[in-house]
Amino acid sequence: MPGPPARGRRQAQQGVGLSHRTIHGYRRAYRTAGHGPAVLLIHGIGDSSATWAQVIPRLARHYTVIAPDLLGHGDSDKPRADYSVAGYANGIRDLLGVLGIERATLVGHSLGGGVAMQFAYQYPERTDRLILVSAGGVGREVNPVLRAVSLPGADLMLSTLRLPGMRAQVGLFARLIRYLDTDLGQDAAELLDLVDALPDTTSRSAFISTLRAVVDWRGQAVTMLDRCYLAQGMPTLLLWGSRDSVVPVRHAHGAHAAMPGSRLEIFEGAGHFPFHTDPARFHTVIADFIRTTAPADWSQEHWRELLRAGRPGRTDGPPAGPAPGPAADRDRKGPHGPGAP
Repeated sequence: MPGPPARGRRQAQQGVGLSHRTIHGYRRAYRTAGHGPAVLLIHGIGDSSATWAQVIPRLARHYTVIAPDLLGHGDSDKPRADYSVAGYANGIRDLLGVLGIERATLVGHSLGGGVAMQFAYQYPERTDRLILVSAGGVGREVNPVLRAVSLPGADLMLSTLRLPGMRAQVGLFARLIRYLDTDLGQDAAELLDLVDALPDTTSRSAFISTLRAVVDWRGQAVTMLDRCYLAQGMPTLLLWGSRDSVVPVRHAHGAHAAMPGSRLEIFEGAGHFPFHTDPARFHTVIADFIRTTAPADWSQEHWRELLRAGRPGRTDGPPAGPAPGPAADRDRKGPHGPGAP
């Protein structure tokens, strides 16, 4: 069932208010709710913790949910700073440290998926599970619009969206592509939301700096595929929309093959935001995954053995076939299509 419009999501989120902590001199915004094992929700580029409006209350029934606004996004500060994936992973570590949370299950969407993978790579001892939602960093291909925004002059191009009448024209285009039932149209409401999230030069500068850290004119410049073999022993779930026009669903299959023991769930008909398309199912799938898997038991010796063995075959793209994994490796299918619980 369709998720609420963008503004509706932000209004629904008011029940889970923003908190703030100053870390390294910068104000970091975040939302928390619930009690139990920690689940960390990491949003995508240009977005904020408000994107999880329909997810947080459901997860908070059984888990402690933490949803930060990444630096340069939402209500967090937007300084001239390090907006790399590794920098974001360090920021997540510092926030969890301030909040007194030792370990968490990471749920990362789009750019947030890349941040979650980087966190698990840098801090495996603090990662219980890895849940990647339409994640960046598992292939080179990305929507041409994002490649264009990474080019010089992008700030001027984005600033024109704030000119009188441009918001209405963008809205008209979004409605048109949705009416035509294009893949990009599946996320029309979210596209408008991203336009509204860049109201000033500071916001646009932070957005462009973040984008250029992971995307250039050729596509995604950062990939974790060369290190995916290290996920062996890390419970990993991949969630994707079958009509994702930002990070195509074939990236999900490539990542699934490259990550030993991972599970794959495809939301048929969904675009880049499957948790907006069907938040109830999204919660059910995540809750089932957490319930049926044990937290990762990180071993320095096992990590060392994996590093020494290295990844077999090529490391510059998705592997040609499935990687070896335990019997838990599976693709789930159900009455609503591939991946339904």
